[in-house]
Amino acid sequence: MTQTQQVQTLVVDDEKNVTDLLKLQLEEVGFWVDIANDGAVAINKVQGKKYDVILLDLKMPRINGIEVLKFAKENYPDSQVLILTGYGDIKTAVDTIKMGAFDFITKPYNFEELLVSVKNALDMKRLMVDNKVMKMQLQNGRFEIVGQSPALQSVLEVALKVAASDASVMITGPSGSGKELIAHLIHENSDRAAKPFVAVNCASIPDTLIESELFGHEKGAFTDAHALKQGLAEIADSGTLFLDEVGDISYLVQPKLLRFIETGTFRRVGGTAEMSVDVRIVSATNKDLEHEVEEQKFREDLLYRLNVVHVEVPALNHRREDIPLLVTHFLEKKSKSRRVKSISPDAMRMLEYYDWPGNVRELENVIERAAILTNGEEIRPDSIALTSKVKSADLRRIPTRLSLAELERIHIENVLKANAFNRSKSAQALGISLKTLYLKIKHYGIETPAFKG
Repeated sequence: MTQTQQVQTLVVDDEKNVTDLLKLQLEEVGFWVDIANDGAVAINKVQGKKYDVILLDLKMPRINGIEVLKFAKENYPDSQVLILTGYGDIKTAVDTIKMGAFDFITKPYNFEELLVSVKNALDMKRLMVDNKVMKMQLQNGRFEIVGQSPALQSVLEVALKVAASDASVMITGPSGSGKELIAHLIHENSDRAAKPFVAVNCASIPDTLIESELFGHEKGAFTDAHALKQGLAEIADSGTLFLDEVGDISYLVQPKLLRFIETGTFRRVGGTAEMSVDVRIVSATNKDLEHEVEEQKFREDLLYRLNVVHVEVPALNHRREDIPLLVTHFLEKKSKSRRVKSISPDAMRMLEYYDWPGNVRELENVIERAAILTNGEEIRPDSIALTSKVKSADLRRIPTRLSLAELERIHIENVLKANAFNRSKSAQALGISLKTLYLKIKHYGIETPAFKG
């Protein structure tokens, strides 16, 4: 689909021959066009649909173009309004531009010149949306996915498969494991990649404000609503809306979120007009939402709508082989000079055998702190601050120089422990058959509890 085929356009003029001609001309170049022959009809249409561009005549019966312009810019500031009138004077042109009109064009118009102005208006609209999204991304930060473990690769494989669809995706995993990274990966490999990715942290917004944050509010809707505010759903139009920590969303707001997902429509807080957007929903949580449903803290029908495709991100202690890669990545990222600090073998072994309750986020913080506090060029164990101690006995029993066989034994043992000695899951994580895993356990003399899986 081309850019112009997605452009929603409203032509407003009391002269039917003008609206009919413009509709024909714009549709010939791929625009979607709606028409209104007076101001009252125009306002009704603007309330019911989100237009990218409005071509607006000034002199009309009942409600004139100035009133339509005011209403459009006050309630739908992203819509670009071009004044198209036969009554051109400098003062009127200046006044309408001050009120938010993008351009002032006098009749009779040259269609090629009009089309250039429309395309410039669309560029301005995209710039406004991109700026809003960029501000949110700067606040939230952007990260890279680092790792080659089978556990991570299986997650990436599922994420890339589902990216091509428009299905809702539920990403689960412990805090700090990288759920938002997977959401970004899905968006950036979808047909919506060029459109906004808008994230909202449902856990950080008070219950009283979450509806306003998602759907926006009208001026005067509540005490502090001094101006109209667009919601994040509106900003994400045509892109992806990422609901982080969706399990924390208020039970009172859940029915409205469900209706929005089912219909694509919503009302701003304090508003009566139905608005519609086209967004893909990707959500994430560290909670067991099925348990939350049983506890009547989360709606079952909402869970079904969100969890069309499930992606589970593993904890860092389930993919320990990625730790050296992550450490290198964070050292390069946190380096303030060209010379990147190294990490001693003993320090690396501490990191590899730590349990990482805070997952990748905790590892990043530990590396940043160590890089700052280390005076020399090599980070040593005494520069690494962990929330709980790695047992010295665990470090003593790990040889500093590992043969390939010893490395394989330790790796298999760690994967078994990470999967609670479930052999089926461990074999899948290792990328080997159950029979091969059984033979290796026997060969290396790995002690395991009673058979699991």
